[in-house]
Amino acid sequence: ELIDQARKRPAFADIALLITTIVLVVSLAITAAVVSIGMARADTLGAISQSSGGQMALAVVLGLMIAAMGGLTAVMVEDGERPLRRD
Repeated sequence: ELIDQARKRPAFADIALLITTIVLVVSLAITAAVVSIGMARADTLGAISQSSGGQMALAVVLGLMIAAMGGLTAVMVEDGERPLRRD
């Protein structure tokens, strides 16, 4: 009985989770905007596109990012545990 009570989330945990998610999304949007403005001002993409080595490096970095995201997703899904549900 005590273990079951310990596994139940408090009622306010859903609100905290929602607020944290919203703040994370807003932070990522602001970060993406700032980085894209910085890249536009530095003309980074122009310099990369003019050299063949730069294009290859950009392709490798993007490929590694996509592979890492896929691996992380596979690890998370492989766990198989479902979140606890309140009844």
